[in-house]
Amino acid sequence: MTVRTPSSRIPSARPSLTPAARFRRTFVPLALCAGLTVGLTACGADPDEGTNGVGRLPASEIEREARTAAGTAKAVRLSGTLVSKGGTFKLNMRLKRNGGAGSVTTKNSTFELLRVGDALYLKADAGFWTHEEQGDDKPSEADTEAADKLDDMYVKVPSDDPSYKQLRGFTEMNQLLSGLIGLHGDVVKGDRDQIGGVRTVKVKGGPDGEGGTLDVALEGSPYPLQFARGGGAGLVVLTEWDTDFPLTEPGREETLDYGRQLPRT
Repeated sequence: MTVRTPSSRIPSARPSLTPAARFRRTFVPLALCAGLTVGLTACGADPDEGTNGVGRLPASEIEREARTAAGTAKAVRLSGTLVSKGGTFKLNMRLKRNGGAGSVTTKNSTFELLRVGDALYLKADAGFWTHEEQGDDKPSEADTEAADKLDDMYVKVPSDDPSYKQLRGFTEMNQLLSGLIGLHGDVVKGDRDQIGGVRTVKVKGGPDGEGGTLDVALEGSPYPLQFARGGGAGLVVLTEWDTDFPLTEPGREETLDYGRQLPRT
């Protein structure tokens, strides 16, 4: 009779992986994929899944879609900083087609504007009203008394006052939007981002954004949500699209007549 030694036994089949080993083999590659900088794209997912689809368009069409959305909106809030030859302005304005309301801050002062139709009102503190004369080191006693009466009161800006057109420009929705979200140069598509928790795609004027950079919403309507002007000339954020708000002229008890040409702003 032949006796089989242990070394002559037929090798057994490879033991199956333990649950822990199976977990490591499955989970680790997924974790590495999720951690890559390129993220979903590297793992084969569509970065435009669940969006409004404008991210798939060429840059020029994204810009066109944003302009169309802005052009059909009834209202918007515009806030941020603008730099021009005349100085730096900080804006916080709610705008709609027939008027607007909010505040403007310049180097020397802050004032509120309210426009209902063609009626334009300005409200400021007493300090604003004592700076009306260029070169005056100290306001007169009469000017100080008048300024105290005007403090925090609405003043209706006469339509023939030199300041009317300039001040009204801060309340014109079409004028501000067309001037603030215009890109210059050949437009190119930029990176994806988030503005206020909303996914966006950037469209740039020129490869480095020297002609401005516009963030367009990838969720809901393709509204422009942020615009960085080229050359560091300001940054504005656009929110509350199509959110209506009341516009009412102030009562007589809130209004005073300035009686002469308004101060330069």
